[in-house]
Amino acid sequence: MDEIEKLRVLIPYWISHNTEHANEFLDWNMRVGEPMPEIQAAANALEQANQSLAAALEKLGGASESSIPGLD
Repeated sequence: MDEIEKLRVLIPYWISHNTEHANEFLDWNMRVGEPMPEIQAAANALEQANQSLAAALEKLGGASESSIPGLD
């Protein structure tokens, strides 16, 4: 598996992982009573990162059919 193919596998994983973290940030932000704009900004930054990663993935030809385990 070449480096581009690895990225085509990794980027969807990274996007999913970032989304999980952003959702966790937002969940915790609602628990504190008065939400903190800094935590909201962190969640927003992950969403922006995901948009950049999605654009890169598109340039690479989209997600690969391969999965992460083994990543040869």
